[in-house]
Amino acid sequence: MQDTSTVPPISSTKIANTPEEQQDIRRTTKKVLKRFNKKRENLVPILQQVQDELGYLPREAQIEVAEYLKIPEVDVYGVVTFYNQFRLKPPGKHSIRVCLGTACHMKGGYILLDAWKRRLGINRGETTTDREFDLDTVACVGCCAMAPVNVIDKKAEGRISPTRVDGILLAYKIEKEKKAKEKPD
Repeated sequence: MQDTSTVPPISSTKIANTPEEQQDIRRTTKKVLKRFNKKRENLVPILQQVQDELGYLPREAQIEVAEYLKIPEVDVYGVVTFYNQFRLKPPGKHSIRVCLGTACHMKGGYILLDAWKRRLGINRGETTTDREFDLDTVACVGCCAMAPVNVIDKKAEGRISPTRVDGILLAYKIEKEKKAKEKPD
């Protein structure tokens, strides 16, 4: 087996929104808020719409929502963290989901999760700082005969191994470099 312990992680630091991104977040959130009455019962639908627009619910958006509904910020945060449909971190360009259902668990799902975590330098539920990849787990994708399964950009990949994780990341790197060369300066 190839020694990949020296392969550096893609990213291991936290993501911070730039001032320009923060301004865009506030502008987009305010645009969504205009569609709703200032009633507390609109909180979940507002959050759903904001997440549809932004891909996640950053702190700046939560503050705007709280101010609009005239409720404490902690109440908005409490709803966001209670429901698992809401994301606190931005999604990556490429989504990686590791199946941890029974068949995948038995065939090494957690080993694959650890491989992705090491290679990407992030934990489950996080996004790389370059926002290329986000990593999470799913209970079952229904492809048990192909276990262990990962879903990468909504495409099921079966019989994955830690070595295959390296190959998948290398393919994305090559594709990114190819696109960069094709861009006119």
